[in-house]
Parts: sequence; C-alpha cells; structure tokens
Amino acid sequence: MFYRLGAAALLSSAFLFTGCDPEFEEDVVVSQGPLDLSKYVAVGNSLTAGYQDNGLYLEGQILSYPNILANQFSYVGGGAFPQPLFTQAQANGSGYLRLGGFTSTGAPILAPVTTNLAVRTDVAPLPGGPRLTKHAGAIQNWGVPGISVLASATPLYGGVNPYFERLLPDNEVGQVSYIQKVVATQPTFFSVWLGNNDVLAYATSGGVVDPANPFGIITPTAQFNAIYTQLVAGLSRNKAAKGIVATIPDVRSIPFFTTVGPVFKAGLPSAVTAVVALTKSGAARKVIPRDDIRVGTTGNTLFTLTSTPYLTLIGQPTGRFWRDQARAKFPNDAAAMNQEIRRYLQNYQLDTTKAFGVSAENPLPSALILDADEQADVQAATTAYNATIRAQAQANDLALFDVFEFFNNIQSGLTVNGVFHSPAFITGNLFSLDGVHLTPRGNAIVANEMIRAINAKYGSTIPTIDVTQFRAVLFP
Repeated sequence: MFYRLGAAALLSSAFLFTGCDPEFEEDVVVSQGPLDLSKYVAVGNSLTAGYQDNGLYLEGQILSYPNILANQFSYVGGGAFPQPLFTQAQANGSGYLRLGGFTSTGAPILAPVTTNLAVRTDVAPLPGGPRLTKHAGAIQNWGVPGISVLASATPLYGGVNPYFERLLPDNEVGQVSYIQKVVATQPTFFSVWLGNNDVLAYATSGGVVDPANPFGIITPTAQFNAIYTQLVAGLSRNKAAKGIVATIPDVRSIPFFTTVGPVFKAGLPSAVTAVVALTKSGAARKVIPRDDIRVGTTGNTLFTLTSTPYLTLIGQPTGRFWRDQARAKFPNDAAAMNQEIRRYLQNYQLDTTKAFGVSAENPLPSALILDADEQADVQAATTAYNATIRAQAQANDLALFDVFEFFNNIQSGLTVNGVFHSPAFITGNLFSLDGVHLTPRGNAIVANEMIRAINAKYGSTIPTIDVTQFRAVLFP
C-alpha cells in the first residue's frame, strides 16, 4: 500500500504534548513494502526507554526513539504504540539532572530535579533503587533502564530493577523473565537494541566489580550469544515477524569518558609527570605517564565524568573520595560511615596524609579511570557481542543498524540540515547531561538511521523526520 505525505504533515498528539512540531524532510510517496507494522514492540534498555539526563521522565519517554519510529510507522499503516508513561502529576519520574549554568571556569552546574517524582516511599526499595509508581495497561515499549542481555534471562531480575518491577503485575515480580515478557507480546515488527549494559556497568565503574551485583560484570561471550540468540529467535517466531537489531557502540567514545581527560591534562602542573592510580578492583597500583592521558584519540587512560570533583585535589593530602563513598553508602549512620572509611584505608593500604593522585600511598581510585587493560576487556567484549548481533540479524532475516560503525564515523562531527552535531559533552547536541544517554535530537537521529536501515533491507519507504525540530541540551 502506498501513501502520499506532504512536507507539512505533523507529528501525532503524543509529540505535540511536548511542544514539538517537527515536519517531514520532504514530499514523499511512502510505503510499508512487505512489512506488517500493526504491532511494533521495542526491546532494549535505558536508551530504548527514553532515559536521559541521568533519569527517566515523561518528556524523555515521549521523545524516545521507539516513539519517533512508531509515529513514522503510523504513516504507512503502523498501529498504536502504548508506552508506560509517567502521569503529568509525576512527570519527573525518577528525577533527573538540569543544567543550572556554568562556573567561572566553564564547568557545568548540574542540579537534580526532585519534585513531581514517581518514586514510592510507602514500600521498601529494591536492591537497584527506590520503587517507582506501577504502570497498568498495555506496553509496547519495553525499554528497561539498566537491563543487560545477561539480566534479561533471569526471572529474579524483576525483584531487583525498579524500572522492570514497575512494568510487572505483583504476582510476576521475581517470577517472570524479561525475555518471557517481550516474546509473549508477539509483535508483527520489533526493534532490539540491547547489550550496552553488558559492558557499560563495568566501564563506568572503572573496572571495579561489585561482588554483590552479579550483573555488573562483563557478560561472558558464550552467555551473551546464547541469551541473545534465544531472545531474537523468540521475537522473530521463525521469521514470521520482521524487525531491526542494533549493534552496541564503543562506550569509550561517549562524553562520559572523553570530556574530562583533555581538560585535566591541560590543567595539570608541568612538574607532575605522572599520576598514580589503583587498577581494576584495587589489587595493584599503576603509574600513568602524563602523555598516556587520553586526549581525543591519543593516549590510553580515560577519566570518567565522575572524576571531575576529585581531580582538583591532585597533589593535596586528602581522603575525600573515600569519605564521599562511605557517606553515600551510609548517609544516616555516622558510626557505620567511619567504619567504612577505616575499611577502605586498610584494604587499599591508603595514607591520606600523602599527596592525592601522585603518590603510591594515596593513589587515584580505580573507579575514576578506565585504564588500557580495562579498555582492552571492554573492546574485546564489544567486538564479540556485535559479531553475535550481526549473525542473528542475518540468521533471522532482519534489518541491522550498525551503531558501532555509525558513532565511530561521526567522532569528528555530523551536519544534519545545516546543524553541526558531535559527541562533545553539552555542546555536541547528541548526548544528554549524563554523558551516556541521548538527547531528543540524538533520539531522532537514531530513529532516522533505523528507518534508513529498514527501508534498505525490506524495500519500504518509511519517511524520515527533520531532526533539527527536536531539542538538544536545555540551556538555562
């Protein structure tokens, strides 16, 4: 079936709610080709849910890439796309970060939004955080922040992750796996962008693995392959359903890792020729030469965004990082906090009277950096996971969006409709204030790339959208 759409065709009411008024890029004759888009189901993690600015909230949900896709599908016979949206009264969801301005040195001032939340205080929190208001009703966007391929096969995960728990009836919490839930939807068309968190948790923690979190490891390749294969085969139903799968990006290229290093190196006193850091779980010290600090594509050591408040302490006698860690763990128990500090000092053999970050006795904690060995672990896993994803796309006759290649190719920038975009923090338009998740503009760009991959694979002519009508980072 063919449809003719003019350039003035507007988005659905779900988008108009946010004040967006995007238009199609050009006059086009569109067609779904061989696709049945009557029931589109999105499978994935925080990126799929619309998580941004370090939180899940209503605007992000509405401007998620699956909702943009569903809107474009609606012009070629696509059906309704119910999402587990927060209400207007609880529009700020889990809470998120807002840009409040900049310091005199140009550093961003980020303030948490803590009103109109969907956080429940009437029940005990889950291991993964406070519970959120339950959603009742149909769901076709199954984006769950924090979920990994490893976690998707584990029924117990519903009793761990509050974002998954809010989507489940009480009798299914801890009893039904994510794979079971999404496969049971029996979509006519699906998207799968899953696997980022199988390396991301390890990477963003600087290679420090929490023994209490079985999902914080790099997922073994064999397990990833077996679970991902099961998931895609279940959704495809022996090729009865069509869809698109996406590879995972090189997480080392996101602003969370690329923002701090150049600034830190530029401000490091010339007398400091190297810094000293714990490696992985703190088993050993590593001397990092000044020239090894990553700037652009050079160097081997990446500093995380969470490093920022501590790097100003380089060369001073301090134990601030460890105090902050203990305070976060025991915010209302001074005795437990002090005991935790003593444990840190003993376990890591620290002497906080020595210069922080430049002495072996008071090194940088591993959580603040991703060193060359840790990056090699991440890179090897990413390569193996993407090989599985590509193989499953071919085996199930699915479209493929190669996110890994796409983001690697735009490291120096991407111009869309005369507007420049890059992976730079805040100014690059693509990434939100957490340095990991996309802005609405970034989501629109991803949706367009997926549409192009779908059209190329299936011979459809689903229209793309003018991405410049979606916002990037909100400035005060």
